[in-house]
Amino acid sequence: MTPLRIYSLITLAAAVASVPTVVYLRRHRKTDAERERERRELINRIGRITDGTVNDVREITPDGHGPMQLVIFQYDVAGVSYEAAQDVTYLRQLVDLHACRLGLPASIKYDPHNPGNSIVIAEGWSGLRM
Repeated sequence: MTPLRIYSLITLAAAVASVPTVVYLRRHRKTDAERERERRELINRIGRITDGTVNDVREITPDGHGPMQLVIFQYDVAGVSYEAAQDVTYLRQLVDLHACRLGLPASIKYDPHNPGNSIVIAEGWSGLRM
């Protein structure tokens, strides 16, 4: 066999072997809700707690989607002020947004490696004080 034919066969075999991997990855893509849940779990597990304030609670309707409930909060880490919003649509059973009082202190969990990545509520933990 010539080297050209050998390289062609190797390339063909690699392409055929990669097809199942591509099919698997396309079928098992995570939804936005799954990625958000994983983010909350990570921050709940490794996060540090700081004091913050709930500034607002809003319900918005993005194009083509159902209503989304957001909690907007602010906090300081190492002299830097952050303002963030958390989608709590999937946590409605854990929090009554109508009873949430604006301007009151709250505990915020944040990623110590990326303080802008934060939560105010997660499964098994809530920083809201009502």
